[in-house]
Amino acid sequence: MVKHKKDIRALTKEQLRDFFTSEGDQAFRGNQVYEWLWQKSAHSFDGMTNLSKQTREMLDKNFVINHIEVDQMQRSNDGTIKNAVKLHDGLIVESVLIPTETRTTACVSSQVGCSLDCKFCATARLKRMRNLNPDEIYDQVVSIDRQSRLYFDRPLSNIVFMGMGEPLMNYNNVLKAIEKITSKEGLGMSPKRITVSTSGVPKMIKKMADEAVKFNLAVSLHSAIDETRTSIMPFNATFPLHDLREALQYWYQKTKNRITYEYVVWQGINDTKKDVEALVKFCRFAPSKVNLIEYNPIDDGQFQQASDAAITMYQNILEENGITVTVRRSRGKDIDAACGQLANKS
Repeated sequence: MVKHKKDIRALTKEQLRDFFTSEGDQAFRGNQVYEWLWQKSAHSFDGMTNLSKQTREMLDKNFVINHIEVDQMQRSNDGTIKNAVKLHDGLIVESVLIPTETRTTACVSSQVGCSLDCKFCATARLKRMRNLNPDEIYDQVVSIDRQSRLYFDRPLSNIVFMGMGEPLMNYNNVLKAIEKITSKEGLGMSPKRITVSTSGVPKMIKKMADEAVKFNLAVSLHSAIDETRTSIMPFNATFPLHDLREALQYWYQKTKNRITYEYVVWQGINDTKKDVEALVKFCRFAPSKVNLIEYNPIDDGQFQQASDAAITMYQNILEENGITVTVRRSRGKDIDAACGQLANKS
């Protein structure tokens, strides 16, 4: 009978120390292996050069390292890099490196496919196949950091959970990944440089607030009118705006961190004055800012980018009401790497 090997990165440092003690070795070996796995991102036991050959063979006999591989890399005219990331079971997710003159941002995935059903998003059409493990999320960040150093001569500066999947539907694994990313024993990144973007799962937003997380929160809103939002994001019928609003007020009360609303304006869907006024009212419930995002078509023509006049109207009314607003132009459109376009076409 073939022994099923456990993924060694599922073990805590204490469990690794206990493993070595149980094998008649010294506990500090567990510390060495833990450092290789997380700080040095080792993909094989052979590479752990400060361990004896016998120790490495013993590890290989008992464990595997289920690391990711960048299966395909595409570079956009604007410098954006999209990775098709192959997981240990052959499934693929996508991650994106977004460079600007002053920063490099990693856009990472949290699920294979997505749990939700937003009609304007290519990923939602894939349906959810499984959640990513903490190490698979962590590996995406490590690989983008390497690309940033290689192609842009600087380390990764920011991380956004805006790739494939709904992060709050993979809550525990996403938080464990962030814990590793921000730990001194991992990548040592500041949580203030990390943003988790959600379509709005009220119960989980409250849970994050109770756990006093230090990262930023963005909400993919797109309409502050229930009927409109449900027509484009059907799960809104289960998590209506009233519940979302209450959860966001709770978030601000607990964390004192303002919320970013991600908002796409579509022609004939949410491009009227009534839509902007509803958004203004929604923004009043907790300190927030609005990112107006350029729409990236996903082939079927059902959704069309609103006119420049509609975008200007949004900007003007929001600013008149003292709400910070930024218009975000999409990056990586020519390689289907922009917001809502990640669908594993590769």
